[in-house]
Amino acid sequence: MRRTLAGIMATLAMFAALPAFAADSDSAGQLDPLGDLIMGALTGSMPGSLEWKMRATLYHAGAKGIRGLDSLGCRVAAMRTVAVDPKVIPRRTVLFIKETVGLPMPDGGTHDGYWYASDIGGAIKGLKLDLFSGTGASSMKALSGVDLSALSVSKVGEFKGCPPQ
Repeated sequence: MRRTLAGIMATLAMFAALPAFAADSDSAGQLDPLGDLIMGALTGSMPGSLEWKMRATLYHAGAKGIRGLDSLGCRVAAMRTVAVDPKVIPRRTVLFIKETVGLPMPDGGTHDGYWYASDIGGAIKGLKLDLFSGTGASSMKALSGVDLSALSVSKVGEFKGCPPQ
């Protein structure tokens, strides 16, 4: 059974890696949703999601220059707001950062890995993020065990208005 399942998975991976061929000229250049689903099942990624390896820094309320509002004019949310380079990740993008799943949240819950790109910063260039940890330097403790040098970041959606608090 294992050998059969391994063979099927290898065959699916081979077909998923092939380019999608259009049946007619109207569908040329279209995405391959079946291939995306197969590759997502094989790799564990969200179908059609963009993925990056990014490094991050942390910021908190009370630090010099932090007003409590993001670049959209919304209140920053502890362990949810992330500053991005808008040339790489557009504002209003919902991100999933795998390494933050299970971290303690300020309300006592655990983090689900979802962050909201609602802020930008002058020092945030290229494949770099700035994660908002909360109020005071002690809020950074929740992220102290995370290797910020190579986070797995995926675009999983977009939001309108202000991100959830």
